Amino acid sequence: MAELARVQVWAEALIRMHLDPVFSAGSWTFGFDHAKRRAGLCNYTGRRITVSRYLAQKFDDDEIHQVLLHEVAHALAGAAAGHGPAWKRIAADIGYVGGRTHDGEIAHERAPWIGACPAGHEHFRFRRPTRVTSCAMCSRGFSPAHVIAWRRRA
Repeated sequence: MAELARVQVWAEALIRMHLDPVFSAGSWTFGFDHAKRRAGLCNYTGRRITVSRYLAQKFDDDEIHQVLLHEVAHALAGAAAGHGPAWKRIAADIGYVGGRTHDGEIAHERAPWIGACPAGHEHFRFRRPTRVTSCAMCSRGFSPAHVIAWRRRA
């Protein structure tokens, strides 16, 4: 598990090393946000890189370092680059070795809605479920036999 103070130091060092020479010094900042599903965000308009405080506390040091490199690569590549070839090249140049998106754990322990299908698979939602859904692990399409029963976390 990464300590938030250490993540802050790494992020600020990466910004100084990679972004300050390209942009004016101090134009990019770092902060933590309250995201529960995405690991990081590059806000081009505000010139700010943020990382989920919840996921940063769950990830090990190497994982969170990769998230920071991913977002710095976005800042260097620009908004139009997306996850295309220019971004991939820049990301590799600065040491990023991950994929295009985070597909790891989410902060499911903070989800207020917990669901279970008849087979026992757990599902998590951060907003109150409004329609009937079925378990994708049990059936590829909607199946009345695999409907998820939702309950609010105590």
